Amino acid sequence: MRFGFALACVWLLVSATASAEPAPQLRLVSEHAVDGMRGGNLSGLAQCGQELWTISDRDDDQIYRLDTRAEPWQAEAVRIDVPPVPDSGLPLGLSSRTWAASFVRGGDLDFEGITCDSAGNRYIVSESHAAVLQVTPQGAASWLKISPMLVREARASGMLLRFNALFEGLAINPEGNALWLAAERESRGLLLIKRQQTVWDCDGRCVLLSEAGLEMQPAQFPRARAVSRDFADLSLFNGKLFTLERNAFQICRRDALTAKVERCWSYADEALQEQRRYPQAYGLAEALVVNADGAWIGIDNNFGVRADGEVRPIVWRFAAPEGGWGAKP
Repeated sequence: MRFGFALACVWLLVSATASAEPAPQLRLVSEHAVDGMRGGNLSGLAQCGQELWTISDRDDDQIYRLDTRAEPWQAEAVRIDVPPVPDSGLPLGLSSRTWAASFVRGGDLDFEGITCDSAGNRYIVSESHAAVLQVTPQGAASWLKISPMLVREARASGMLLRFNALFEGLAINPEGNALWLAAERESRGLLLIKRQQTVWDCDGRCVLLSEAGLEMQPAQFPRARAVSRDFADLSLFNGKLFTLERNAFQICRRDALTAKVERCWSYADEALQEQRRYPQAYGLAEALVVNADGAWIGIDNNFGVRADGEVRPIVWRFAAPEGGWGAKP
């Protein structure tokens, strides 16, 4: 009886997703291979002024400025001296698994997202430690002092419970005093903290959204199946929060204070063309920047070889949708 009820719940979740009106498709403008990343595994993008910056989840001691003047793009390493990581309140079991995994995969800090404020400070989220590193324009690195309520509330809401499924992306407002974080999956979620003198804390509640369940991969995906809902990155543009929803191959615009979905756009038609497919059975987009002209999406291929033989990380440029990102359905 319980098994039948569980199957019915899964069917309802998947059916609801499948019956939703298809999201309009974004148009691919350009595609750029990236050379020079020591650890490969491009896992975040940020636009700071006119420059694009990226990170690798295998590199703890450097971030990258992208030279986009010629093809392929060149990743120029910028060294950072990272101080010891503060205790974020994650349980010992998760921390121990992270420590053990770092010997196999490399990268104890597991950098998974990067963003910038208007002053040029870069903020980088460490998934493995649920912590945020600030790097000033001069290169000084320090960890934000974040209230333990962040992790406590996230876990109480069903997030940050699984190894390698913690914070996957972040976005900051131009003033540098409000920070959004994305919990990756099982359950995925969105959280908001604000700077209060020297400590970053919840403004009321930290959790804007906690969401479990499954959704169907797009029809363009070979042997599409129901997979966990997830977030892979965030971008803040014109006061709206944009979520990169990797398994659904879409970008969604959300209210920045309630996390309510306002509209979504798909990039499946372009990303899943035969020559661009990877052998992995899930989406590989990990990085997002949204601006007035369009969106940058970065691919972390985990050294996997694409159908056309490309093995380097890829950055796609998509045009803004007709009517702009603020367009109503």
